[in-house]
Amino acid sequence: MSIRPDSTMFAALHGELALHPGRDPRVASSDAYSLFVARSSAMGWLTEATENASGGLWGMNDAGQGPEPSRIAWFQVSLTEPVPDRRPLPVQAFLSCAGDVVARIGTPRLRAVQLLLPVQSLDASSRVSAVLPLFQDAGWFADVDPQWRTPVRVTLDGGQDPSIHSAAPGMLRWMRGFTQDVFSCDSFSLTDDGMVLEPAVIDELWRGPARHRATFHGVLTEWSLDALGWLAAFLAEASSQNGVGTPLLLTAGRSEGSRSPVD
Repeated sequence: MSIRPDSTMFAALHGELALHPGRDPRVASSDAYSLFVARSSAMGWLTEATENASGGLWGMNDAGQGPEPSRIAWFQVSLTEPVPDRRPLPVQAFLSCAGDVVARIGTPRLRAVQLLLPVQSLDASSRVSAVLPLFQDAGWFADVDPQWRTPVRVTLDGGQDPSIHSAAPGMLRWMRGFTQDVFSCDSFSLTDDGMVLEPAVIDELWRGPARHRATFHGVLTEWSLDALGWLAAFLAEASSQNGVGTPLLLTAGRSEGSRSPVD
């Protein structure tokens, strides 16, 4: 298995988790790490940790719960192959697996998600855009109840790399150039002082510490890990297509005062 050092994906789920009755979090066979390995293996997403292994999307790095009271769980993997032409970053599968694990442990109430996106894996100069497959994937949300639409605030932080600042205006135009119903972007800001989660990943995995960020405001088809995974992949593609070639730390949360029936 060839894990590249610059291919880390990380996810931290924030909110509240009510453990299932009788569950013992000290049992290693059903902790976040073991459950994530089992689930991603069953779905064909895990690359086995053996020499010359092939297949799958990622190799397992680590996972856990906490330690902050608001952090439900966190997961870290490494992409094991370059992202193919016409395919987005596999963030939707990554968050789907994380959600399945958390649901096995307890009942979550999701407040925010933090994701490390290896945008450098989407070299716009050497690959075909994943826009069309993303829109095909968006069919999963075709019949979502309109009442579930949720205002969201999504911040992309490039750490010490300022390219997200110059890319943000083009990203907004790029996103508005397509017709899709999963995420409608209303505006962006380079000076949004709203709450952003402290980075839960070490600086060496991106160009930390946090410094240069852009915040996008819009409406998401529903407040779910499925929709957030699609949105993260869409924003990663938008970033790459507008000149960003470094990891981005994404923080997504519902805008103040918004509610969703899927909460």
